[in-house]
Amino acid sequence: MPEKEIQIRGAAAVVTMDGARREISGGDVLLRGGVVAAVGQGLATTGEVVEAAGCVVTPGLVNTHHHLYQTLTRAVPGGQDALLFGWLKTLYPIWGRFGPEEMFVSAQVGLAELALSGCTMTSDHLYLFPNGARLDDTIAAAAEVGLRFHPTRGAMSIGESAGGLPPDALVEREAAILEDCIRVVDAFHDPREGAMVRVGLAPCSPFSVSRELMRDAAVLARDKGVMLHTHLAENDEDIAYSLAQFGCRPGQYAEDLGWTGADVWHAHCVKLDGSEIELFGRSGTGVAHCPCSNCRLGSGIAPVRAMRDAGVKVGLGVDGSASNDAGSLIGEARQAMLLQRVAKGADAMGVREALEIATLGGARVLGRDDCGSLEPGKRADVAVWDMTGVEAAGSWDPVGALLLCGPARVRHLFVEGRQVVRDGAMVTIDLPRVVERQNRLAARLMG
Repeated sequence: MPEKEIQIRGAAAVVTMDGARREISGGDVLLRGGVVAAVGQGLATTGEVVEAAGCVVTPGLVNTHHHLYQTLTRAVPGGQDALLFGWLKTLYPIWGRFGPEEMFVSAQVGLAELALSGCTMTSDHLYLFPNGARLDDTIAAAAEVGLRFHPTRGAMSIGESAGGLPPDALVEREAAILEDCIRVVDAFHDPREGAMVRVGLAPCSPFSVSRELMRDAAVLARDKGVMLHTHLAENDEDIAYSLAQFGCRPGQYAEDLGWTGADVWHAHCVKLDGSEIELFGRSGTGVAHCPCSNCRLGSGIAPVRAMRDAGVKVGLGVDGSASNDAGSLIGEARQAMLLQRVAKGADAMGVREALEIATLGGARVLGRDDCGSLEPGKRADVAVWDMTGVEAAGSWDPVGALLLCGPARVRHLFVEGRQVVRDGAMVTIDLPRVVERQNRLAARLMG
């Protein structure tokens, strides 16, 4: 029996992100067997045809940093106007009342929100496991929603009584953390091309775990062949903590503990200095840039222009839905572009570079050479954007319009050749029912 084909036909522009960064007017994309079979004009097919007149077709967007569980704690009073550390102090006690159901449903909502914003692949950083919650809960949610998923087994081991930030009730013993890291990697990590799930190890931050756990996690990750992730150099408080506690800047701390290299990516990196940027570029260390969260928490503008110029791998992250508080990846791409212009001038970053960071850049950060572009043999992760609405009316360049004035919601989304969004609505889950369940859980937490 021949493999099912889907042809996305007659797009105003197909943005390939291939080596030549081709954009094909009147372009078609042919999907077959979970991969891109062909890209061009006038392609023939005997399969399903998805008409894309007036649309821009891009590779699926890639989210390199998120905390999906936080979709249950958006716009929490007391945390709305706080800096990072104060914000965490407000939210920790609420998160401590979560359990498996909260983790599962919040992940479904967050993943659906990402999908509707054009995202086909996302990482997630889950670093607290109260009341029997496990990484397994979010993996199950991703399987239902249908996104390509890179969950990371986070951890916190230093509570308030030991000088850390989180309450003691939310920290774990380090031996137990490492045991569960082994369990989830063995149970879920798929190293093969086209994998739908890849697990990473992700101690939460230098201010919530010990130096020993950071080092042990790096050794374990390399033994298992998985990636490493944490928060680094997010704001001025973060730098001050590192200098006071470790006697060095965050980049040096990371390098000393084995946390640089092509298998490592750090979230935020707002306050990296020139030597740290050079270190990351030289070592192949990746960065998850979270522009909206950095604005929301007043952390600053990450030096993305300097990072890119130094050869640092940079992807985008929406970050947690309690510190953003939205989960729109196309919105992050626009914000990333605008912030670099605020910092460095109107010519500091263009639309196409921002789109590259949102697609190919994110795939490279997550170690996915099989994703991020529309080329024969790459995975069939595709976003179709309808540019015929009021948002882009009067635009002269459909690709430029996508970030400058375009739609916030994708028209169609395909992951591994399977349709996840059709005509702007989720097709894999009953989203209104999931949202209703989410709101019931949030009301219970408020009570």
